[in-house]
Amino acid sequence: MKKLKNMKLPFLFLLLLCCTVAFGQSPQSIDLLPGEKVWSGIIKDGQKMPYNPGYKYDFYANNQENQIQPLLLGNKGLWVWSEEPFAFEIQDNKILITKALGEVKSGHAGSSLANARTYASQHFFPASGKMPDELLFSKPQYNTWIELTYHQNQADVLKYAHAIVDNGFSPGVIMIDDTWQEDYGKWNFHPGRFPNPRQMMDQLHQMGFKVMLWVCPFVSADQAMIVQKLMKDKAFLMQQKADKPTWEKATDPAMINWWNGYSALLDFTNPKAVNWFNEQLDGLAKDYGVDGFKLDAGDMNFYPADALPMIPSSPNRQCELWAQFGLRFPLNEYRACWKMAGQPLAQRLHDKNHSWEDVQKLIPHMTTEALSGYTFSCPDMIGGGNWTSFTDMKSFDQDIVVRSAQIHALMPMMQFSVAPWRILDATHLESIKKAVSTREKYTPVILDLAHQSAKTGNPIICSMEYYFPNQGFEKVMDQFMLGDHLLIAPVVQKAASREVMLPKGKWTDDLGKAYKGGKTYTIEVPMDLIPIFTLIN
Repeated sequence: MKKLKNMKLPFLFLLLLCCTVAFGQSPQSIDLLPGEKVWSGIIKDGQKMPYNPGYKYDFYANNQENQIQPLLLGNKGLWVWSEEPFAFEIQDNKILITKALGEVKSGHAGSSLANARTYASQHFFPASGKMPDELLFSKPQYNTWIELTYHQNQADVLKYAHAIVDNGFSPGVIMIDDTWQEDYGKWNFHPGRFPNPRQMMDQLHQMGFKVMLWVCPFVSADQAMIVQKLMKDKAFLMQQKADKPTWEKATDPAMINWWNGYSALLDFTNPKAVNWFNEQLDGLAKDYGVDGFKLDAGDMNFYPADALPMIPSSPNRQCELWAQFGLRFPLNEYRACWKMAGQPLAQRLHDKNHSWEDVQKLIPHMTTEALSGYTFSCPDMIGGGNWTSFTDMKSFDQDIVVRSAQIHALMPMMQFSVAPWRILDATHLESIKKAVSTREKYTPVILDLAHQSAKTGNPIICSMEYYFPNQGFEKVMDQFMLGDHLLIAPVVQKAASREVMLPKGKWTDDLGKAYKGGKTYTIEVPMDLIPIFTLIN
């Protein structure tokens, strides 16, 4: 007992947290209404929703490299929410809640998926009234990753930007990806690769671009001067050892294994770390005119149990703190997030492979984003985010690039990375340009819905089940709604035709042809067409 009394409070808190994680609170059972089906805020499992009995998930430190939201919804009005992580299992007629780190609330609101989601949004993640920079919605985005990978440099960034304009595409946001910087934590332009960054920035701005830079919360271990300053303030996650079990006693930063090796990781429960990182971002904006940031690598799994933060906190909370930096910049982008729905943050799906299988995940993942409250979102990079797919000109499928672009075209945002003019023949490139032209036609609609979402939290795009409950659309994952009256039915497989399920009502397509709802139609879809149907009544 004497030994226990002498323990520091933070260690006791950590011990309690670990015990709670290991054992959780008593299991909680939530009954489902007869026939009720369940969705959740797990973005990368969107294709599995509504869930079959037996599905399990633990929200603690498990973000699957994408956004998650501690939310369950049912198509008969069920809502489930907690401010802290919990685990759940879908059973035949109930949901079993375990390992809850906080109170798990539940109830029914109305009798539909939309009713439940509206209630949850209003009570647990209300709209902030703000949205990210309009340019993220009004023009295509361009990310330098696929073209330059780990060889970001001033000459090739400018070459890419000029090629965008020279090939007939409108300038928009351009994102300069990883390795523009001198090192992780040394957030200045690499002097060898970017000899005159201010000149580059001025030229990009004159061309009509706004510029974002990739950043992360890691600091390379061999950056002695940075580490010296940050170590003085213990601004990193600290390494727990047997003889140094508490943050107060710890002397060494934890070395975290991430996709670029081993690095120290900033601890944003420490105000000194927050202030230091804000200084880095503000300096880039002031000194070079940087407009915003792609804030990457905030994944929860980078916060191990044996690493000590200044204030005991879950990996989920650390991810949430990382996301708050984006609130300072209207131009921002996140791939991993926890509990930040309703905020003016641009979210992106996790990197998709260059495959038809992953093309088919774009719509269910994006509609899950919307259902979870992450309404300002982008379906990764057109054609896929894996750069190796585009190194062999014989190994990729041009149809995938076009059909991917057509899905993007009527989403809240669309983002290019691989240069379509480099990899596509004239016919496929023209189809890409037509997709962009279609987006331009509907940009006023997208912007209006984005502004509405900022005020109300309502989705910009959504699943068929959201607006048309009880008509058999629960498992329809290859079409979606833009607002409440535009039905988008892109092709998601290697084909020139597809079936379209139209809800009850009177519909017309973009060519003016009328359709009676409540039926399924087979339509021809040539490579340059995005099927769009408008609900008349």
